[in-house]
Amino acid sequence: MLDLPTPALIGVIHLPALPGSACHRLSMDELVERALVDARALRQAGFDAAIIENFGDVPFSASALPPASIAAMAVVADRVRREVGLRIGINALRNDALAGLGIAVAVGASFIRVNVHTGVYATDQGFIEGRAEETLRYRKQLGSRIAILADVNVKHATPISEPDIVRAAKDTAYRGLADVLIVTGRATGEPVDVDQLRRVRHAVPDRRVFVGSGATVETVASLLTLASGVIVGTGLKVGGDTSKQIDAAMATAFAHAAGRG
Repeated sequence: MLDLPTPALIGVIHLPALPGSACHRLSMDELVERALVDARALRQAGFDAAIIENFGDVPFSASALPPASIAAMAVVADRVRREVGLRIGINALRNDALAGLGIAVAVGASFIRVNVHTGVYATDQGFIEGRAEETLRYRKQLGSRIAILADVNVKHATPISEPDIVRAAKDTAYRGLADVLIVTGRATGEPVDVDQLRRVRHAVPDRRVFVGSGATVETVASLLTLASGVIVGTGLKVGGDTSKQIDAAMATAFAHAAGRG
């Protein structure tokens, strides 16, 4: 269902605060232009796709995004896809899979990322419960084949329902029916536990498994011996500063290290 090569390189476009969020200050024109600059850097470096996140919308809602933020994400994502030509994905933080699907269908995106697809997690937003049935039913209602990329023991969260990552991975794949699984470190920009990555890969051999945080120019080649794709944001920013835009030279170096170009 996910139309990306193996290995897949997905860059993250961290949007500043959007309309409807507590820290919003930029105009829509400014938000769009920042996203276009990042997307062009990814395309020129040889990335396969960009995932667009409302990363600046802190503090995040545990469930539904404000309507204004959903509309703003759709506007930005549509411009990126039309003007840059990259495949795009949507991550509606913290865990609004229905908004992600709605945006994705409206703008022609290829996939969504869902931080908590199955299980229950304690997070800085409180307890978040996976709603896999609701998400897949809505995808069916929309007549869509948009791929669902789901985190297993996602960063910035503590698993409550199933702490064992192997069991959590199997639940996410075979009970939640996620198309791709994502393994992350404990927080944004932190590296994955390679042993956990290996265990997830062996637990769900018929699913693609992506690294979802902490990949760098120095580590990406070794990570891709275990994973079939990498989602990278912090590793493309000078000093790892997520508030900055993607550094084109760092993106190119990352892609080369991953075997592109």
